[in-house]
Amino acid sequence: MHVAVEFVALVVTVLVVTTVARRFDWPEPLCLIGVGVVASYVPGVPEYHLSPEVVLVGLLPPLLYSAAIQTSLLDYRKLRGPIALLSVGLVVFTAFGVGVVAWAVVPDLPLAAGIALGAVVAPPDAVAASAVARRTGMPRKLVRLLEGESLFNDAAALVALRTAIAAIAGSITLWQVGLDFLLAAVGGAVAGVLVGFAVVFVRARLDDLVTDTALSFAVPFVAYILAEEVHGSGVLAVVVAGIILGHKSPVILSGSARLASRHNWQTIQFLLENMVFLLIGLQLRSIIEQVADSDLPPGLVVGICAAVLGATILTRVLWLLGIGTAKRVMRSWRPKKAHVWPWRYSAVIAWAGMRGVVTLAAAFILPADTPQRAVLVLAAFVVVAGTLVIQGMTLPGLIRRLKLPRPDPAEDALQEAAVLNDMARVALAKLEELRGPNDSEDVVKRLRDRLRDRTDSAWEQLGRRSQLPETPSDTYRRLRLAMLHAEREECLRARDNGTADDVVLRRVMERLDIEESMLDQDDFDDEEMLGRELRTPAATAGSCKHLNHEWKDIEPSSPDKCDECVAEGQTWVHLRMCLKCGRVACCDSSPGNHATQHFHDSRHPVMRSFEPGETWRWCFVDQQLG
Repeated sequence: MHVAVEFVALVVTVLVVTTVARRFDWPEPLCLIGVGVVASYVPGVPEYHLSPEVVLVGLLPPLLYSAAIQTSLLDYRKLRGPIALLSVGLVVFTAFGVGVVAWAVVPDLPLAAGIALGAVVAPPDAVAASAVARRTGMPRKLVRLLEGESLFNDAAALVALRTAIAAIAGSITLWQVGLDFLLAAVGGAVAGVLVGFAVVFVRARLDDLVTDTALSFAVPFVAYILAEEVHGSGVLAVVVAGIILGHKSPVILSGSARLASRHNWQTIQFLLENMVFLLIGLQLRSIIEQVADSDLPPGLVVGICAAVLGATILTRVLWLLGIGTAKRVMRSWRPKKAHVWPWRYSAVIAWAGMRGVVTLAAAFILPADTPQRAVLVLAAFVVVAGTLVIQGMTLPGLIRRLKLPRPDPAEDALQEAAVLNDMARVALAKLEELRGPNDSEDVVKRLRDRLRDRTDSAWEQLGRRSQLPETPSDTYRRLRLAMLHAEREECLRARDNGTADDVVLRRVMERLDIEESMLDQDDFDDEEMLGRELRTPAATAGSCKHLNHEWKDIEPSSPDKCDECVAEGQTWVHLRMCLKCGRVACCDSSPGNHATQHFHDSRHPVMRSFEPGETWRWCFVDQQLG
């Protein structure tokens, strides 16, 4: 009963603290650690002992797996070079750099023990880094780099720690260190590939949603245990299996299975990662009590912790500075081969080195007979808390000061509309291919109308900055939500009166819930989109010969209206302008569809948006955004 009460108390505390932190825009990991530290000194609060086995086997695999299944395999391939430099090279550099500093400042500490501490504090935390990065609007390429680093550096750090611990116990040669790294990498990767593709094979043949979800819960633990059994890296196996399944899930899983998997793993990730940060804070009291039993004076302990924290931050800065310098030297020799990021990008990556759960868990792996073990564990805790405070609190200001480009929600909306338009075109072609002579024309028309409504809704999101009246999609959403509310009340009335069986009513309610979820408001923030110029995305600029043509400036036929709509007594949603003749006409969401009609009449291929602040173009011939 006591265990259940303590678990519920942890969950409730996490929910309350994270809610308050989000309300005031405070960093959640730091708030949870702070609450845990304060609670550890409150009389009656039980002592929580976070054993390394619980973290490394019970908590770390599902946390890494939940992040890995959301990682783009294509993005990882593009960034594999920088990720390798950070997740392997920087880990080794940090382990030796911090190790030498610890060896110099901690009395009677062997160099191997110092390197072990360096390996402990080497891996940044995936949760803390991505949370701060997304909250501050960091460029997505940097976010993906930090997440990729955090996924793979844990494996390198734990292998380095295992090697350093072996060196503490006795002699170890350089070739043994290399062999250990090679075995861990190959064993972990092979185990992850085997588990990943085996689960892909099984899940592709499962029809039961509950069984599929239960199997997904077992994947990270199976991958971890299998890799550890062959002396590989269990952490690497989990990450590889997660990336494979994340990449294959759109092909092997049904829509309902993907939705269930996404929501379940988001919930697990939220609870586990935040409970770990709370537990980190609850460890402080016991750590300090162990340090008090040592023979080191308090001033020296403070100096040791400060030196380790400073070395941890400085080694990352020096590594990024060295990599940036080396790439610029290489570019001077081979200009076409070396891709160099701006220094401001390197500065942000260097400062985004917040530590977390893996660092503290790895600290407890240090053997009990390690010299000054309590001080080393305290130093690891200070690194976790210190990086979250110093770097986590100042990183948003650094990003703003360096004026890094934020993800543009308006450009996202434009790309989404273009992708949905391409999907609708392919779907309509498939419909024409499949329809038979006996297929009802009404059914075919309904299918076409559904596709058109979905596509028009996406395009309508682009003109919100012009402050037009309610779009047709918004009107549909508002009225349909009100109708669903009335339908749900009638369903509940039938339940209360007992006029229908409960199984039937639950099935009906599930249909209402699914339709309501499809009507939810879009993910784009109107306020954030306000005032931003919506231009052609760089990825699609000049994507066909018509878009690549240099169109001359031409006078629009009207400054602010569709003349055809005015003549017909109709209204319009958004305006478009032909780049060949300047004709201003209404969009496809408008009743008249006059821009498209103008293309069919004139065969003028390219139009552009005529909404305020929008310069994107569309080719009717090639159906391309550019």
